[in-house]
Amino acid sequence: MSAGAVPAVAHLTVTQLAWNPAGFVNEFYPSFWWIPAGVLTAALAIKLPTIIRLWSDPLLRAVGGLLLLACAVFVFVAPSTIAWVNRVTGVTNVSAPWVYSLLTAFCGSCLLLIIAWRNGLSDRSAQTVRAMRWVVATYSGVIVALWVLFVLGDAPVERLRDLDTYYANTAYLREMILLYLLAHTVATVITSWLIWNWVRTDGLDAWLRWGLKFLGVGYAIQLAFDAAKLTAVTARWCGRNLDWLSTGVAPPIACLSAILIAIGFILPHAGQYLHDRWRVRLAHRELRPLYLLLRTVNGGGTPVLLRATPELRLIRRETFIRDVLLPLARHIDEDRRRSSYDAALALGHDAGRAKALASAVSIQDAVAARHHAADGSGDHDRDTTDLLREIDAVSRALRRPDELLAVRVRAGVGAQASPAAHPSPAVIPSSSAHPSHPPAGDHAV
Repeated sequence: MSAGAVPAVAHLTVTQLAWNPAGFVNEFYPSFWWIPAGVLTAALAIKLPTIIRLWSDPLLRAVGGLLLLACAVFVFVAPSTIAWVNRVTGVTNVSAPWVYSLLTAFCGSCLLLIIAWRNGLSDRSAQTVRAMRWVVATYSGVIVALWVLFVLGDAPVERLRDLDTYYANTAYLREMILLYLLAHTVATVITSWLIWNWVRTDGLDAWLRWGLKFLGVGYAIQLAFDAAKLTAVTARWCGRNLDWLSTGVAPPIACLSAILIAIGFILPHAGQYLHDRWRVRLAHRELRPLYLLLRTVNGGGTPVLLRATPELRLIRRETFIRDVLLPLARHIDEDRRRSSYDAALALGHDAGRAKALASAVSIQDAVAARHHAADGSGDHDRDTTDLLREIDAVSRALRRPDELLAVRVRAGVGAQASPAAHPSPAVIPSSSAHPSHPPAGDHAV
């Protein structure tokens, strides 16, 4: 063969693989199984800190165990691992009942988890207990039967990829293969039915509903895996060869299904955790305008803690704001606050927004009044319950100086009382005014 023909042959081979998915899978079969194993391991690693921290939660432990079992299935189904297990044990094809047992245990564990997850761990009704006992007894019996059939059968030729179809007509091994496929199919059908019935239930948390949808799709895809395997085995019984369904179509279906199922189990917990963290960070950021305004009252903010958690930073900022507002409340002009509230309503704002705008205006004026008043001056202490409760809304109102100015004009307070007209220590620091000198220490609060 000429040197110039080599690139042409290589190009032809790549083209054939591109147009033949089964051929592509067969080409990369030895390393194909490590992809879902890696994804599942990463998912378990992400989930592990939460499982350890909340070890008393049995559902979290069950999810972790299920992910670990799924990882084991894909690790031991890889051809290199199959050959290693056969070599270490000295028994040809002993990996077959081992992998089938892991897959059967995974199916039974999924059923148990869905039943416990849906009905709740506290549900000890006769129906729930009976269902869980049925799952344990049935799938434990299947695992025992798989090993008994393997011992009774004869599998002298080691098969790393196509044992299902190669021994499809061998006595006892035929029954072993059919048993694991039927057990997997039954578990998939029941689990899918339970999941999709659960999805249609009213009042589900959004993250739980999305997790169930991923689980439902993942288990629906597993039915395609079972169909491909059973079709290939049945074809062997009929004297035909459709092995490519078992070795070229079923593997990628199994990988995709495993990834979707892993996402489905992780999403309700991880999604809620990330959502809560995002809400904490957003709340901390929304308090920034009010924090910067009140920081001018005592000349400083909260001390910097480099290792503070987002929750602690939020608590410290809220505490600082409330601690400053308590003595500042004596400088708030209640008549001006009421007139600002009426003005905000007249401008078309709803009651909640109008109340926040009026409080923001009165706090700005109180800060300015405190700087120009003698120490200890001001009215007697007021009831600050409502003001302390609405600090989030007040801080959001401070982000709209145009609306605050409109309220002042409408209320007749006059622009002269606004910090925008009289630059003073009460002015809210603006990043546009001093872009190169941010307030010291705020970035870590």
